[in-house]
Amino acid sequence: MSNLDLKPSPTACGGEASSGPVKELLTGRQVPLGESTVVRRLLPNLGRRMVGAWCFVDHYGPDDIADEPGMQVPPHPHLGLQTVSWLHQGEVLHRDSLGSLQTVRPYELGLMTSGRAISHSEESPRPHARFLHGAQLWVALPDAHRHTAPAFDHHPDLPVVTAPGLRATVILGTLDSATSPGTTYTPLVGADLALTAGADLGLPLVRDFEYAVLSMSGSVDVDGVRIEPGSMLYLGCGRSELPLLARTDAAVLLLGGEPFDEKIVMWWNFIGRSGEEIVQARNDWETSSRFGEVHGYDGARLRAPELPSIPLKARGRVR
Repeated sequence: MSNLDLKPSPTACGGEASSGPVKELLTGRQVPLGESTVVRRLLPNLGRRMVGAWCFVDHYGPDDIADEPGMQVPPHPHLGLQTVSWLHQGEVLHRDSLGSLQTVRPYELGLMTSGRAISHSEESPRPHARFLHGAQLWVALPDAHRHTAPAFDHHPDLPVVTAPGLRATVILGTLDSATSPGTTYTPLVGADLALTAGADLGLPLVRDFEYAVLSMSGSVDVDGVRIEPGSMLYLGCGRSELPLLARTDAAVLLLGGEPFDEKIVMWWNFIGRSGEEIVQARNDWETSSRFGEVHGYDGARLRAPELPSIPLKARGRVR
């Protein structure tokens, strides 16, 4: 998925990771995406820009798109990151410059590794389901792997962890000994937690990870804090267990990982290590070099926004 902001600000990804447990409620800002989709952007957020290597979180829907085109994101580039497509309702048709053509459906993992350069488009199929509901997430690649070859992987069957009142689908990483087949480059976890009303449990966590919980639907108390759909609770580090109480049938995404210590800069759809690198990436996209071509999308590709007037500088985080 693309950041369609025509005037994206330079984002100094990082920010200080909490050395212990905290409860920091984040609300999303509404951002239009394509012709008929509006997303709630939770990361980057004022005061909190990353959770582990997770650096971008959009939540959208549930939207009734029966009489709408649905998601229509034209071909656009990515650099230095992975994209994670995650659906609860609807379908997304993925095309990329590698020649991939894949429909991603609910509870299937669509994982694109941009590496040194890739371009892709995302759209609701025609015809499509009435409702569209999901999340789009980015993972920053560490320096040692950010020039890797681009790839797209589709995993329709993911491991599941169950407990009374809980069904957890492991999207990336490992949760309670269940490991996703998705490729990761830093220690992290992503899991979809489906909770039945009245479920009261403690979820095992890794103390060295920092965590956040994104509410997808229903009402849940996370360590005593009520979170509603479209909001996210940052939890910090130093936890070995997370108390969850479902007030209704509900679903949340658990995102976590080791705090990402490298200095990076994120602008538009690129993650780099210097302003010069970002400027070069933009120029390469605008001159149709390096990022390849997406075939089959009915429409023009995205033009890159203008660069900001201030220099793009990489900054880091202090754990």
